[in-house]
Amino acid sequence: MTASQRYHVSHSTVYAYRGRVAHSHQQLHLMPRPSARQQCLTHTITVTPTPSTRSEHTDAFGNTVTRLEIDRPHDHLEVLAEMEIAVCETPATLAAGSDSWERVRERLAYHARPRTAEWLEAVRFRNESPYVRIKRVFGDFARECFEPERGVAAVAEALMAKIHREFKYSPGATEIATPLLEVLERRHGVCQDYAHLMIACLRAWGLAARYVSGYLRTTPAPVGQATPAGTAAAATPKPAPAADTHAAAESAPLLGADASHAWLAVFAPPLGWIEFDPTNNLLVGQDHIALAWGRDFADVSPLRGVILGGGSHTLDVKVAVTPIAA
Repeated sequence: MTASQRYHVSHSTVYAYRGRVAHSHQQLHLMPRPSARQQCLTHTITVTPTPSTRSEHTDAFGNTVTRLEIDRPHDHLEVLAEMEIAVCETPATLAAGSDSWERVRERLAYHARPRTAEWLEAVRFRNESPYVRIKRVFGDFARECFEPERGVAAVAEALMAKIHREFKYSPGATEIATPLLEVLERRHGVCQDYAHLMIACLRAWGLAARYVSGYLRTTPAPVGQATPAGTAAAATPKPAPAADTHAAAESAPLLGADASHAWLAVFAPPLGWIEFDPTNNLLVGQDHIALAWGRDFADVSPLRGVILGGGSHTLDVKVAVTPIAA
């Protein structure tokens, strides 16, 4: 039986408006996505002021979306999502055996012949999207990773390491509207920039990659607790053995914790979708909780909406992911 780790997640979002908002419509991606890797055990969303209408539906990518309407004047909006999640262990290393990137690129290209549902789904994630434009410069940046006949998974792992090595994690240096070309030129950003850049590089070479939003364990695993090599490991200042390709990531707290986090998944048949966290240079594992996925951030923003009135505002977001003892 696969071991699992349970977490309690608290995600608080507070908008304080300078003026009164007369009417508000909001869309939330705050329901964890069920998968073979994780299970949502409990989940609540508390909204203040109380919405006049509230509904849930499934979007085009299979994510659960909560829609809110507040039709009376208010000067603040508070959304608190709380959940308990069980996340399974993942393999210690990246499985070998994915098809070559050339073969996968050729099969993802347009053909008149019928496709299976798996390949039709993948094709949706190989084209441009609002925050990920396909430019030659992204392909040039990733060129060294695309060795002839190299497997897709191996290409993605090499690209992840290159981005992590050459870019600086700099909270506040960018915002969601910062062009990806500027991120590439300046070589710094945050998790969404890392994810968008890696997706752009893969799509520039004709591969399929999707953006994943979610959370990270707030604190590193306790000293001495065993974790797979592809995931975050014990919080110890001692360096890991040189043979561990993710040693740096495993000897320090994960970058991007205490906030919403982002990573990506790459279509690597016959293995399916494999998730990579370029911000931390590791395979997504038991310290990651997925909320939603789409083409890029525009499809899975945790909270976005339209308001009438309000003027300027301040925003306060707090995220805590706390392990629950067995």
